[in-house]
Parts: sequence; structure tokens; C-alpha cells
Amino acid sequence: MMKARIWIAAAAATTVMALAGCASGPNQNLGTGIGALGGAAVGHAIGGNTGSTLGGAAIGGVIGNQVGRSVDERNYYESQRAYPPRGYYPYNGPNY
Repeated sequence: MMKARIWIAAAAATTVMALAGCASGPNQNLGTGIGALGGAAVGHAIGGNTGSTLGGAAIGGVIGNQVGRSVDERNYYESQRAYPPRGYYPYNGPNY
């Protein structure tokens, strides 16, 4: 019984790390981890077995990853708009 719990915990941890490794931005990493943990909790509450827990972790991780990605993209575009890249002539040309 104890070996089964260790294997389940190892599989869940591996799933979370594998999903987090695919992410790129800080919010995307955070969203993947939180989504996987929340999905595992919801999956276990609904199904009560290992399959539903792992399925919930996978689905929650994917959803959290996409939410975090959209937040990272929004932050990137807002920072580009606030501080636009300057060309050769700042303020659109020389000032005499």
C-alpha cells in the first residue's frame, strides 16, 4: 500500500515538472504548477481514484499554462506600448 502511494506521488510530481518545463514565462510557469495542483485536487474530489487525479492534473496544467501565457503576452505588449523601441532618431528626427 505504501509503495503505491509513493509511485502515485512520484507520477504526479513528474507530471507537474514535465508540464512546467514546457512553459516559458514566469506567469506561464506559475499557472502550469497551480493549474496542475488545482486540477489534481478537483479530479481526486470528483473521481476519487488515481486516474481521475492524474487526468485532472493534466487538464488543470494545460489550462493554467494557457492562462499564464496570455498574461505574459499581455504584460509584454503593455511594456512595449509604455516604452516603445527608439530608432536612430529619437522623437522622429533631429531637433535643430
